[in-house]
Amino acid sequence: MKYVIDVHTHTIVSGHAYTTLLENAKYASEIGIKVLGTTEHGPKMPDAPHLWHFGNYSVLPRKIYGVTMLHGCEANIVDYNGNIDIPNMIAEKLDIMIVSLHEPCIEPGTIEENTQAILKVMDNTNVHILGHIGNPQYPIHEEEVVKKAKEKNILIEINNSSFKTSRKGSEPNCIKIASLCMRYGTKVILGTDSHVCFTIGNFDKAASIVEDMGMPEELIMNTNENKIIEYLKSKGRLKDI
Repeated sequence: MKYVIDVHTHTIVSGHAYTTLLENAKYASEIGIKVLGTTEHGPKMPDAPHLWHFGNYSVLPRKIYGVTMLHGCEANIVDYNGNIDIPNMIAEKLDIMIVSLHEPCIEPGTIEENTQAILKVMDNTNVHILGHIGNPQYPIHEEEVVKKAKEKNILIEINNSSFKTSRKGSEPNCIKIASLCMRYGTKVILGTDSHVCFTIGNFDKAASIVEDMGMPEELIMNTNENKIIEYLKSKGRLKDI
């Protein structure tokens, strides 16, 4: 399969990333990415941008180097009640929002606490993607999460970085989660979690997992730019497209 969408990327604005928005967009254009999401870390992450950064996305063009840009955030879940560090008045203006558990922002809890945090965050209508939920530092009841994601029409990320440079030990969990998504018909989105432009569009490990298990293409959001655009339009986003 060909993958033309990468919505989980970071720039130098996130503090521990190394390329700019223009560098990311240029590289994406060169390798054939059609839709690129810039999803900087939410403000509770050390060195993350101020809330004003997310509130000022309207100054950016919709296309850069011919690539359709999605202006979003990787928000942090900050407690087991599913609260996040992006207020609704900002979240409602974003094109796309990933939510994730990160150790600097919330301590790993019990399997019940971690699961509750993710189940409750899905009640937030501004949430579109669950980021890297295969992280073994935050064990969850995967089946409960996958079933609610299907109910709420929220995408589950298969995070390529989790197999290579971060969150070691994620692979067995991610395989289980992907298998459950296939069983329940829950849509997935492959994400590079790029913190430098050179990994944008490289889904090698995540792609091999979903392809080896025979996941139907209709469940994988990255294969056609219209999939993510129509999905976000169904959530009340991208009214200018």
